[in-house]
Amino acid sequence: MNFDFTPEQVDMRKAAREYAEKAMIPVAARYDEENETPIDLLKEMIHQGYSTMTIPEDYGGGGMDCVTSCLVVEELSRGCAGITTSAAANSLAAYPILVGGSHEQKEKYLTPLSEGKFAAFCLTEPGAGSDAAAISTLAKKVDKGYMINGRKCFITNGGIADYYTVFATVDRSRGARGLTAFVIERDFPGLEPGKKENKMGIRASNTSEVLFEDVFVPEENVLGKEGGGFRIAMTTLDISRPMVVAMAVGIARAAYEHAVSYAREREQFGKPISSFQAIQFKLANMAMKIEAARLLVLQAAFKVDRQEKHLSAHSAMSKAFAGDMAMEVTTDALQVMGGYGYMKDYPMEKYMRDAKIMQIYEGTSEIQRLVLANEVLKGRV
Repeated sequence: MNFDFTPEQVDMRKAAREYAEKAMIPVAARYDEENETPIDLLKEMIHQGYSTMTIPEDYGGGGMDCVTSCLVVEELSRGCAGITTSAAANSLAAYPILVGGSHEQKEKYLTPLSEGKFAAFCLTEPGAGSDAAAISTLAKKVDKGYMINGRKCFITNGGIADYYTVFATVDRSRGARGLTAFVIERDFPGLEPGKKENKMGIRASNTSEVLFEDVFVPEENVLGKEGGGFRIAMTTLDISRPMVVAMAVGIARAAYEHAVSYAREREQFGKPISSFQAIQFKLANMAMKIEAARLLVLQAAFKVDRQEKHLSAHSAMSKAFAGDMAMEVTTDALQVMGGYGYMKDYPMEKYMRDAKIMQIYEGTSEIQRLVLANEVLKGRV
């Protein structure tokens, strides 16, 4: 057991930290306040390789292992979780193509992502969030392809994507067995981005509906086999969750570091509040929770890199723990700052708003516990 990172991993983490401090932190508050996505900055992040870290080098990506990607994502999320969410969406949308796509599909759709294109992962619907098998977007078989009708919601990069990895059912009565994965291009007739969401947190990321009205998708755009979409979706979530959870660690770390700095400088009753045991205990608890969450994330990422068969347990464990941890740490960090933490003049309230989504997207904390309990009862934990 070796807890040391390789020199390359140390360098990548340092570079990501410096990039976040130089390019992201100075603009994070403005884009959050304006509920706008920094397109130019995202394109720069693509060219820096931060949006295509997990795409193999053969298709223009960084070819990074999951552990290294998590180290980088933690640093970027410390800079701004909203901007990082939109940047990381390219990798999330690429996973279904990596899992179920042919070599030709990978060449056609993954390579452009390293050249400035955006992608979106389209699973969630108004009536199907945690219950992916309840998807109602319909893919009707027609000559040489499929006609797709339906609506997706809460889609990261839904309004700016060039490519969409979309999950639709060929037969609602078949439940999960009817789910099929497609790659759909933005200029396919009938595809339209819908309402842009006005969110509580991660406001610098683009989130919108995506509407499909008689969208013809050729057969060659099916990922894997008809009816194989549920496996592709679940595999995608298992292998992508460590990166998502690393974002929770990054947010919590930003809040914790800000609270420590404030506690050292803020004086009450003639001395820094860091000298009071009540504050010290809060800071100590934050440090422990962040470290525990990071270790769970890295363990899950390590298992992804080893291509272990049963990833669900540790993927779910890390997601539930780190998501809850981010909310707890940002709440306590804001409490350390008192009234100042509540004001928009300081970044603490943004950290707290950003943290909440970590308990919700990519599978709620409750769903993670259901997944984990199922694995426990199967004797895999």
